[in-house]
Amino acid sequence: MKSVISLKGKVDVIDVVEPSSAVNHVRVETVYSAISSGTELLLKRMMNEEPMQLGYSAMGIVREVGEGVAHVKAGQRVACYGAPFVNHSEVLVVPKHLVTPIPETCSSKEASFVGLGAIAIHALRQADLRLGESVVVVGLGILGQIVCQIADVSGNRVIGLDLLAERCAKLKETCAAHVCASVGDVSSAIDSIQQHQGVDAVILCASGANPGMIDQALHWIRDRGKVVIVGDLKMDFNRELMFAKEAQVLIARAGGPGRYNESYESNGVDYPIGYVRWTEGRNMTEFIRLLAERRIVIQSLITHEISLSTMVEAYDLLRESPQDVLGVLVNYGKEQEREAEKEHITIPSTS
Repeated sequence: MKSVISLKGKVDVIDVVEPSSAVNHVRVETVYSAISSGTELLLKRMMNEEPMQLGYSAMGIVREVGEGVAHVKAGQRVACYGAPFVNHSEVLVVPKHLVTPIPETCSSKEASFVGLGAIAIHALRQADLRLGESVVVVGLGILGQIVCQIADVSGNRVIGLDLLAERCAKLKETCAAHVCASVGDVSSAIDSIQQHQGVDAVILCASGANPGMIDQALHWIRDRGKVVIVGDLKMDFNRELMFAKEAQVLIARAGGPGRYNESYESNGVDYPIGYVRWTEGRNMTEFIRLLAERRIVIQSLITHEISLSTMVEAYDLLRESPQDVLGVLVNYGKEQEREAEKEHITIPSTS
């Protein structure tokens, strides 16, 4: 099968052996996957000596369920999340807690962004925002856009910041956020909606060195407010600023409780809901619900739809023209086959 890898700083599409089926796992034929530009460009720059498969968010059709899997069945559409199980490959074998069914009212293309959706939801849970509370979201790439939409439909007052005018314009189309293109604009927006009291939380979705960004966030929050780090930021900040407000500086680790835990992911041992209300799997399901009910919209954020064969060019575009790229969808050419299968139609051979 074909898979996208990074090796010594370069991206390639190569043939790899299909993963083996396993107990508590689901075999999925990939229909779409989504590129997470921040994470995948970071991995591409690592100059690793061994091939590393890229990607972590996709959707497809169940082809086989292993022993211990009861919530999905063969032929069903599912959304999948989490490296190393999920990547830009034609076939995936995914642990059951990282697979969630897709309702008929949910778009396949939008569902492929489930990994980014779970990460956005977990970041907001770390901020612990309540109805009517306020948040500044810094960095309006695909992840920041999703964070803003979910915060908005949750009844929070949202201020979004990005230096790229194109990303600011996109946010204005999708939710009722205050959209800012400079640090000064953010300060003015905070004073306007919070009467100079500061926001309840700042969520940092930007990546890169960004010196002073955490300190700036500490200035923006209210007394005992929170700063949540999602992007790959340099972790430098002023202790006195943090002390003065008894602020919390937190980090959001991917999609939620269970991530990177072998017992939960590989072995299929769930956390009891009474003790861990929102696992990464439950966050995935919640994101799909928001899509199915049209509370949030991802389609308008998809700026590029590509095939596996053009993946190399896609990463070049992400690096060189970030103002032109937001959501990038990888199409495996299986949607027509899925519709035909659904209607019990045989697709004529082209050979």
